[in-house]
Amino acid sequence: MPANPTPSRSQSAPAKAMDKLGLVRDIDLALHLPLRYEDETRLTLLRDARDGDTVQVEGVVRDNRIEMRSRRQLLVKLDDGSGEVQLRFLNFYATQQKAWAPGVRLRVRGEVRHGFFGREMMHPAVKVVTSDTPLAEALTPVYPTSAGLPQTYLRKAVASGLVRAHLDEILPSGVVPAAWPSLREALNFLHHPSPEVPLATLEDHSHPAWMRLKYEELLAQQLSQLQARQERAHLQAPALPSQAGGLHERLLKVLPFQLTPAQRRVCDEIAQDLARPQPMHRLLQGDVGSGKTVVAALAAAVAMDAGWQCALMAPTEILAEQHFRKLVGWLEPLGIKVAWLTGSLKAKAKREQMAMVASGEAQLVVGTHAVIQDQVEFARLGLALIDEQHRFGVAQRLQLRGKLKGADLEPHLLMMSATPIPRTLAMTYLADLEVSTIDELPPGRTPILTKVFADSRRDEVIERIRDEAAKGSQVYWVCPLIDETEESDQAADQAAGRNSNRRPPLDLSNVTQTHQELSDVLVGRAVGLLHGRLPTAEKAEVMARFSRGELSVLVATTVIEVGVDVPNASLMVIEHAERFGLSQLHQLRGRVGRGAVASVCVLLYSSPLSDSGKARLKAMVDTNDGFEIARRDLDIRGPGEFMGARQSGAALLRFADLGEDQPLIERAREIAQALLRDQPHLAQRHVQRWLGYRAEYLKA
Repeated sequence: MPANPTPSRSQSAPAKAMDKLGLVRDIDLALHLPLRYEDETRLTLLRDARDGDTVQVEGVVRDNRIEMRSRRQLLVKLDDGSGEVQLRFLNFYATQQKAWAPGVRLRVRGEVRHGFFGREMMHPAVKVVTSDTPLAEALTPVYPTSAGLPQTYLRKAVASGLVRAHLDEILPSGVVPAAWPSLREALNFLHHPSPEVPLATLEDHSHPAWMRLKYEELLAQQLSQLQARQERAHLQAPALPSQAGGLHERLLKVLPFQLTPAQRRVCDEIAQDLARPQPMHRLLQGDVGSGKTVVAALAAAVAMDAGWQCALMAPTEILAEQHFRKLVGWLEPLGIKVAWLTGSLKAKAKREQMAMVASGEAQLVVGTHAVIQDQVEFARLGLALIDEQHRFGVAQRLQLRGKLKGADLEPHLLMMSATPIPRTLAMTYLADLEVSTIDELPPGRTPILTKVFADSRRDEVIERIRDEAAKGSQVYWVCPLIDETEESDQAADQAAGRNSNRRPPLDLSNVTQTHQELSDVLVGRAVGLLHGRLPTAEKAEVMARFSRGELSVLVATTVIEVGVDVPNASLMVIEHAERFGLSQLHQLRGRVGRGAVASVCVLLYSSPLSDSGKARLKAMVDTNDGFEIARRDLDIRGPGEFMGARQSGAALLRFADLGEDQPLIERAREIAQALLRDQPHLAQRHVQRWLGYRAEYLKA
């Protein structure tokens, strides 16, 4: 079943919204659990309601009128016999005013508060009732929803889906603890819990019904990963054994540095994979500056030595160009032709590069998303390298894997990430992947001192920049915005785990203003400007001037987050640091400390700081260890950002918590292996029930 079937024009707005939420099958509806609950099982007398309480009251309408105050509003006075409350509606229909006429009995639920004219409720939920209308017998669910999908519509849809869904017990006896309810019992309970159940056990997901669902979800996820691994074991890939005295060894000899023991270890792991006739599916992870690019180059050398092409794809042109320059410097003296493919290439240049790729003249192709365009054809693609893999979508990664035409073969796949994956996350999301970790930095990297300043001390920071420039050092100054018309602050929204189209506050310093300010203050010092809206050629020239030392300061957006390597840069200033995600802050900090000079990262923040903002800044001061940063980032934000577009918008773990459910993860791993081995038909049914189409996302 497709992930999001295209709605027909005849579909209603709620039906389209249901499709958008992925509520396609009955089981999808049954597994769409409430965010919270409202207690409509009891009534509270107004005389007993305290200011700030959310209560349900029932009474008779005494007055009903529309008034023009700051805006047009409907005011309804309700009397429950113990007191009166005014219901205030800023958005309403004329039919509601008629339905809530004086003398009508209403049951309303909302927050009681004191207004200018006595007690009131703002926009309460309202039902027209009679004196004998029964109260609800269970807590009322409030479901995750989207625009165009009212709760009343969603509640009815979920209730009917819950009745129709096939919730028979799939798992064999002994797999699920006997103390837990059946799946149907668990779902019926969680959709309509009794008011006697302590809300705490529902909210902290510790109730046995929650445990049943979390365990089943984790089991389905682990089974899907293991199935993907089994399926790949039956695929064929070109066997690429290392050759004595070949390109791999010649490259090692000309490198201007020695590999670290960690680099040598992961190179061996990758070489063993490449020598097999099954496709490699490996993640190479390492902290900022740990030397992943040279490992990728050595892997490419093995493939090219065997007569196969390689492709390296990076998410941004700046990062792709950094890779291109390094690889050309290392490989072209050894006779390797490297092609360059990005969206900014002129048509003629792009045709020339594509012709080199199609003919096989270019043994290595480096570029951005342009590498996977339909018109790009490879002669013999044997190895695909994807940097910052979490920033590519499922379809994009599958496109690159599909570039090996004919022979019923797949290319080997090596994905790279400078955001280390915590062990718990790797166990859960990456069970189908082999993971290689570079867990040490090359010698000579200087520790980076991180300091946190309020933006009221901005002038002190600028003085420090003046001092650094006088000593011949270079400085980055990173801002979150390009100008005041930027539609959204992506960094802040990522850090908060949300999507937003809101307009940012206009008092936020932006990159163009800061560039002008520093240019005015640092007289005699060249200050560069770099952001994503500049033409590609201009961005390349600015970066080249900074690399050559012609610019003392580079004012930039996060386009310099990864791939930029200037050893002489010793000071990084990140303005409005509270608006960035923790992994992004760590990546930006990693742009300095690449030479012999002691380096400093200054985090400027604006008050007030949120709790998560404080936690991120504290983590940056506490440690430079990318693995510890990743662990804290997981605690603060959860797993979504680590996996990026792998999930393609569909959360693969909706109920389980990676931090709190470690015992369940361990048990699910053990049971998954036994179930897939002994009863594969039940394993497949369980995966289909829980993941459906989303199981495909785990195979990329």
